[in-house]
Amino acid sequence: MDIQVLRQEQLTRAAEVVREDDFDVMPPRYIGGADVGFEQGGDVTRAALVILEYPSLKLVEHRVARIATTMPYIPGFLSFREYPALLAAWQMLEQQPDLLFVDGQGIAHPRRLGVASHFGLLVDVPTIGVAKSRLCGKFEPLDATPGSRQPLMDKGEQIGWVLRSKQRCNPLFISPGHRVSQDTALNWVETCLQGYRLPEPTRWADAVASQRPSFLRWQQQG
Repeated sequence: MDIQVLRQEQLTRAAEVVREDDFDVMPPRYIGGADVGFEQGGDVTRAALVILEYPSLKLVEHRVARIATTMPYIPGFLSFREYPALLAAWQMLEQQPDLLFVDGQGIAHPRRLGVASHFGLLVDVPTIGVAKSRLCGKFEPLDATPGSRQPLMDKGEQIGWVLRSKQRCNPLFISPGHRVSQDTALNWVETCLQGYRLPEPTRWADAVASQRPSFLRWQQQG
């Protein structure tokens, strides 16, 4: 695994990321959520994709792909490890989304190419990174009030937003992935919050991936 080759690919692809709103359909008819995890000690990569109708945010499709992990964990290069399973799940979808939320970073990455940006480029769909932790950048302290937000800054550039989505919960780190602007990324995450820490697209992707009770109840109702 040649790190210098991967680093150069990141820089090349990061330059291709569109940081302005470029939607085919607005408002979106379908919003997707993506979540990637690892099983069997990291030997298997699991990607879950969900499709929600908008504005109801009802789950209408879900797919899970499990593939052999193609590369080891290397900090700063996680998207290369995650995107093959995402592509496999994407190819299983009957309804592709007009906008996709990805559990991970967009441009809030040292070389501006987190998994939301990388995957957004590969499938050419507007994407938003919704991460549960900070990879890089600095921000001012947030108020305790839900809705409190601060710009996430790195080297004099805004690379995302830090948003307290729920009281007494750690904030989310929201950044444009591809074909979405800073403010629009934040607005859509806020629009898709329904009282939980995570917005509905990535909350459902996590529920499907982890077989959480909310998803099992949904299956029984169907």
